Amino acid sequence: MRKLTVLVILFITSIQLAPGQGLYSPGSPQDDGRFAASTKQVNQFFRRFNGEESADGTRRYYDTDELYRNRELRGKFINILFDNETSSIQSALKNEFLNDVLSETLPKYINFHNGEWFAEVETTFIFKGKKEAATLFMKLQPEGLGYEWVVDKVSFKPFENIFRKPKGNEKPFLHPLSHEIGFMNLRKAFQENNKPESYTPKEYEPDYLTVFLYEMKNGNLKFDNISDVKFHFFQINNWYFELNQFNRPGFNTGWLISNLVKLGTGDKEVIQKYIYDQK
Repeated sequence: MRKLTVLVILFITSIQLAPGQGLYSPGSPQDDGRFAASTKQVNQFFRRFNGEESADGTRRYYDTDELYRNRELRGKFINILFDNETSSIQSALKNEFLNDVLSETLPKYINFHNGEWFAEVETTFIFKGKKEAATLFMKLQPEGLGYEWVVDKVSFKPFENIFRKPKGNEKPFLHPLSHEIGFMNLRKAFQENNKPESYTPKEYEPDYLTVFLYEMKNGNLKFDNISDVKFHFFQINNWYFELNQFNRPGFNTGWLISNLVKLGTGDKEVIQKYIYDQK
């Protein structure tokens, strides 16, 4: 399936001074003048989560640096990477997550290129003259010597009921002996029924992205605007977290973890289905 490739332009912004916090202490971080107040870029979120940036945000650490992925540095960084003002993440759950990712024997890190994370982009399009909301699910894929963002899935309300099959007695069907008449009943089936998806297998799932691209190519669908962006992470084994951008006064701003879930058996699939199907 061909995917719509998009270009991402990264804006380099200034780094401000910041608050720090104890290794496992819950709640809002206290400002000690050492940590950048806002995680302004998603790439910076990765560096801070992994402990690959100096406390004052002015230097990037590499594996040859003494403080590279330092456990105490990571703990203080990760504490300020949570939305400590409006989210309902319980302190006990947060501390369990911290203990897991900061394990002295098996610490866990996130990797920009390792998959298991994707973007959810809220947009508006003009569809046949009317403004409509569309959710694009974006992922990274290798391309040449680098990587690119591509549209992997789409949720678009005008398409929701197009391929919805009738059920029970309302569902038309092709007689099991249709082959004996050379499937001549296809003429009646397709000419008199406006639900041709009725004649597809039970496991049939429409490819909404292909329909979306088709409408764009035909000029029926035109891009309008972007209203919101968030990210979903499944990289940490047995955990899911959501990353949102918070623009507000104070120190607890920028790209922050707004939702945290400990995953049991089958939970990952349930959450992914909810994310993709919730619109």
